[in-house]
Amino acid sequence: MEGRSNPSGEVKYTTCPDKPGSPKKPYTKGKIHAHRVKIGWEPPKDNGGTYISSYSLEVSENSDVNFWNIIYNGTTREFLYDHLQPGTTYKLRVFCTSPIGQSQPSDILTIQTPPLSPASCSPPPLNGKAKSKETNIQCGETSCVIGMTAPKFLVLVIYDPANGNSEALACVKKAKGNQDDTQGHAGSEASCIFGSHSMKCETVTVPSPPSQCGTPVLTCKGPTCVAVSWGIPVCNGAEITDYRLEWGQIEESMHLIYTGPCLNYEVKGLVPATTYFCRVQAVNIVGVGMFGGTGMVITPATVPAVVPMLHEVENKVPAKLASSCIAIQWEEPDCHGSPITGYNVEYGDRKLLTVDRVTECLLKNLQPDTTYKIRIQAINHYGLSPFSQSIRAKTKPLPPEPPHLDCVVCGHQSLKLKWGNSSSKGLLSNLISYNLLMGDRSGRFSIIYNGPCQTHKVQRLSEYTQYKFKIQACNEAGEGPLSGIYTFTTTKTPPATLKAPKLRQVNSNICEVKWESLEPIKGDPIVYNLQLISEKGTDLIYKGLNTSFSFSNFLPNSHYRFKVCAGRQYQTSAGIQELWGPSSPSALLSTHKQQPGAGKGRGGKGRSSPSEEKNEKTRIEMSDDTFVLILVIGFALVAILCAVAIQHFLIN
Repeated sequence: MEGRSNPSGEVKYTTCPDKPGSPKKPYTKGKIHAHRVKIGWEPPKDNGGTYISSYSLEVSENSDVNFWNIIYNGTTREFLYDHLQPGTTYKLRVFCTSPIGQSQPSDILTIQTPPLSPASCSPPPLNGKAKSKETNIQCGETSCVIGMTAPKFLVLVIYDPANGNSEALACVKKAKGNQDDTQGHAGSEASCIFGSHSMKCETVTVPSPPSQCGTPVLTCKGPTCVAVSWGIPVCNGAEITDYRLEWGQIEESMHLIYTGPCLNYEVKGLVPATTYFCRVQAVNIVGVGMFGGTGMVITPATVPAVVPMLHEVENKVPAKLASSCIAIQWEEPDCHGSPITGYNVEYGDRKLLTVDRVTECLLKNLQPDTTYKIRIQAINHYGLSPFSQSIRAKTKPLPPEPPHLDCVVCGHQSLKLKWGNSSSKGLLSNLISYNLLMGDRSGRFSIIYNGPCQTHKVQRLSEYTQYKFKIQACNEAGEGPLSGIYTFTTTKTPPATLKAPKLRQVNSNICEVKWESLEPIKGDPIVYNLQLISEKGTDLIYKGLNTSFSFSNFLPNSHYRFKVCAGRQYQTSAGIQELWGPSSPSALLSTHKQQPGAGKGRGGKGRSSPSEEKNEKTRIEMSDDTFVLILVIGFALVAILCAVAIQHFLIN
């Protein structure tokens, strides 16, 4: 038969215990006091299979959560935590321990002990001097119990004796360290713990500066005068001694014009048709009061102001009219509230010229070289302005007549011209200038000189050519008329200066003189003059076309100099003319004295010995140019030697 058997015998197995679970979050039992609090907690739901041997309570008294201090260890599940600090935050947690081990900490409980009420304040002392409408009270800090925070609020209760010592108002202010003041906030008072009242402090207000003045009253007495008046403000316990009146055309930039005890003042010298602002402040022995309201006034319109900046304008007058016209210019004055319609110009013998609204005028039909006194006044709807300051202007003299032109020096390439009277040069040089004009081949004249001088040299001209000139004088009045045509002719070009002639000894009695030749000038032949300079004087020894000459019959122990000059021959209606150039430098010829007895042994056709011939030969000395060249070379060598000596001995 099939069926179920009977059960076997029982077998018991037991699991090993584990660490208990973390307890629940601790809680407070009853009210939290300033110095103590009672903490309780519940056992963990999981004891780990064994009994709980103890509970541990930890506390953290600062913001560092990782630093915990065990304040209780035992089997009971509550603890009275005392010796706390008022107004302090505490964090607490609990863990349990079994024979197997320690559980994890529970959740953190955060509590804050309540603050204690502050101690009674000292009587509030005065902070500074009392004022007429306010008194500064210094509210010091109260003493507090150890561990208690400083007072958060100070309550100032003010009693007004005029109301029978009743409480007039309450002022709640933050203590030192807080920036803002709080007055009459119910929410703030509800969250505070108030201490007991301090002792009373009595104070008396003192005089203060006067109150703010009213707006001054302004009354126009004319275009340039305004009367200002004002009332008396509250003196605030001290008699008012002075008033200060500020005045200006700009409200933000006024200046002080009056200080004194009067209640009115007249402002004079104002500009018509102008807006002005003013204000007043009072002064007593305590100080200066605040400025009152700003008054405003507009002065009435009137005649224009005086015309400024009247002056002469010389460049406005054409040169041809400078002797009979004067140009003047001015700036438009202030119209003083009414547009300017014109001007009156007074000049000369009280002559009056009326012009429109312009700023310049040309006075015509005046006398030449005459000084005029000129002044001007403006016109508008209200009348005539005062005359401006007078100026003096002078018309230019009439243009001068042209002077006489002469040629004082004629050259082959230049003409030196002279004009005017040299005696009046010093008087007129600063007043008159001259224009010198020269004509060209087409007959047109152009200015070649302009200035005050009375001579001028015209250069770079052609030889033997006619040139035409005109002259014109100028002064302040302008340019005068042109003169008639003056014709002057340049001379022919003379031959150039020749070099010193060269001397060559042919024999004992003959010396050959040679010089350079010149080309004909524009077809005109060149002739030469050879001059001999000796002790007897200067003699012409040759004139002709040749460029050499043999000189003989010279005496022994004598000095001879030779000079040559070239001449240009040309044909004119009067015949052949000669134009001689400058003479050349001289060449020196010196002869030696004849030896005694030289005639012995020379009878008939006999010849002298070579030594005798040598003694009898003449000696040709160097020319002036050669001597100067040698002298310059000598000076240069001496300078070089001196420089080398200074460099070697002094510098090195």
